[in-house]
Amino acid sequence: MIYRLSPSLLSADFAHLAAEMARVGAADWIHVDVMDGHFVPNLTLGPPVVRSLARAAARPLDVHLMVERPSRLLDDFLSAGPGVLTLHVESEAPDVLQSLLREIRSRGVRPGITLRPGTDVEVLAPYLPLCDLVLVMSVEPGFGGQSFLPGTPDRIRAVRRMLDDCRPSCDLEVDGGLTLDNLSLAAEAGANVFVVGHAIFGAPDVPAQTEAFRRRLAALAAEFGGAPS
Repeated sequence: MIYRLSPSLLSADFAHLAAEMARVGAADWIHVDVMDGHFVPNLTLGPPVVRSLARAAARPLDVHLMVERPSRLLDDFLSAGPGVLTLHVESEAPDVLQSLLREIRSRGVRPGITLRPGTDVEVLAPYLPLCDLVLVMSVEPGFGGQSFLPGTPDRIRAVRRMLDDCRPSCDLEVDGGLTLDNLSLAAEAGANVFVVGHAIFGAPDVPAQTEAFRRRLAALAAEFGGAPS
């Protein structure tokens, strides 16, 4: 598995997003949290901003839709130019969600699935063969700067076992409260893509902190049998 770093723009300066993406130029992906104020209480950005980010980004956009009924917005977000587009298992009826994942792939974008920390990971099973990425939330979705939930490693392990049975090449991403100190908990459990927000964008030297995370991931890849990006 390739270990990847995906800094989250949710913790960046929204007035200077292009410059903020340049500051994490050593990252593999750029994580973009889309919140509609309904599925989660916060409100962030929509397809026009994602389209502008895609034009300015030197790395693929890792777009996480925290929205009710993403079927209403799917075409707009696919047209905006994401590299990965991740939907919540709680956001649509199962048959609709499966159809959306197939549509994402047909448009040349990597489909992803995710779930809230309180949702049983077993509900992911019907969707895993359709996905290139599974995102395990290590905080409640909706706000940045939260602490890593202690039960997350067990959830990552459970999802990793499910993927090993049906989709071993699928990326397993973790998002929320990651730091240089607890990154190993997610890696040891089986994650290989790491979304980091405040721990990077809240650092005094963002480029140096990005490099520090890359070095840490390279070491973890060597320890747990992954491959550095």
